[in-house]
Amino acid sequence: MKIPLSPLGLGCAQLGNLYHAITDETAQATVRQAWDEGIRYFDTAPHYGLGLSERRLGAALSAYPRADFVVSTKVGRVLEPDPGGASRTDSQGFVVPAAYKRRWDFSRDGILRSLEDSLERLGLDRVDVVYVHDPDEHFEDTVNGAFPALLELREQGVVDAIGAGMNQAPMLTEFVRRFDLDVILLAGRYTLLNQPALDDLLPLCAERGVDVVAGGAFNAGILATASPGTMYDYAEAPAELVERAQRIADVCARHGVELPQAALALPAAHPSVVSVVVGAHDPGQVRLNAERFRRPVPREVWTDLIRAGLLREDTVLRQEGRP
Repeated sequence: MKIPLSPLGLGCAQLGNLYHAITDETAQATVRQAWDEGIRYFDTAPHYGLGLSERRLGAALSAYPRADFVVSTKVGRVLEPDPGGASRTDSQGFVVPAAYKRRWDFSRDGILRSLEDSLERLGLDRVDVVYVHDPDEHFEDTVNGAFPALLELREQGVVDAIGAGMNQAPMLTEFVRRFDLDVILLAGRYTLLNQPALDDLLPLCAERGVDVVAGGAFNAGILATASPGTMYDYAEAPAELVERAQRIADVCARHGVELPQAALALPAAHPSVVSVVVGAHDPGQVRLNAERFRRPVPREVWTDLIRAGLLREDTVLRQEGRP
């Protein structure tokens, strides 16, 4: 089923205190700013802050008509109470007490429990999209358990659309090939620095009519500022990658375009990409990303990047070169 997603979506990992803590008030203001910018698609997961992201997002969205927004969450990690961890901080990047522990579970029962728990935290009676989350080491369980369960839930009308969200392209390609999926969330694999999704995944999605949500457009930081940062995919970027990013930034600058502006525009310009999801720690980041997203990028930017060997020649663009 085709779900109408806003071209720019809000990724809600930061609402779960990713890397540093924010207040409930800041989280609510961040969602409110997203709404004011026209964003109507919100992506979350139990993994984000051990449920904190879902709770904060649900509370913030309660101010708006349910029919006016789209929410996606994820399954594959079940949260279980861990009273002994309450005095520790979560070890997976979220500044929250480790009062719960994540347990991988891609079985039918695990999927049903995860979704039920998410609905309770969100305060909703349904979510629009459910993704299988990071099943990299759980291929067989996902094929035999998770997707059959999600297909059943979609058939029953419990969810509208199903898919998978991952940081890699090959396994997503296999899922699209094997199952009748509606949408996938591809993180960090169709960016200014990294386009392996062009090999098989994006052509297959176009062939099968599967929508693509692009996440990780900034590759976790290196493309988020006018001058390249030093973080790439959650680790220190190699010097040669920073140098490549600088060369891309120089080409963009010659056309009056900032690096993060182009980083958002590239995935948005692919015909199969229906939404680009970007996270934010505060309303100011939402506002800045929305402004960047709205600015057109001249087609000559892509032409010059291809000519300089900085972008693949088979990069596919909508006719106007932007969404």
